[in-house]
Amino acid sequence: MRAALLALIVATPAVANAQSHYLDIYNTAPSSLVAIAVAPAGSGKFRDIPLGGNALHGGGDSTTIALQVDDGCLRDLRLSFADGRVLKQSDFNVCRYRSYHTGRYWRSAQSDPKFTAQR
Repeated sequence: MRAALLALIVATPAVANAQSHYLDIYNTAPSSLVAIAVAPAGSGKFRDIPLGGNALHGGGDSTTIALQVDDGCLRDLRLSFADGRVLKQSDFNVCRYRSYHTGRYWRSAQSDPKFTAQR
């Protein structure tokens, strides 16, 4: 019993260093969300997040993604829609916010410099 407990204590720091946060993506935009990519803030090193081959239909489809935050909580997000629109958001705090609603942020893209909306 003590050996098993000691092995667990020794292994715990390696597991504890790998921190994940979960982000719920709700597609409240009118178009289907076909791709999500995430990068550490300001790095430009976007990594595609698999959607399991399924687009998130507009109007409320959702998925949950796991993100490693060993290098900080701020992430740049790039969301691509079926109609060709791309929403980019800088400095989204995945540790502080548990969900992302595409329609809400798309509307903010018109006035907030942290967002870029492209067609």
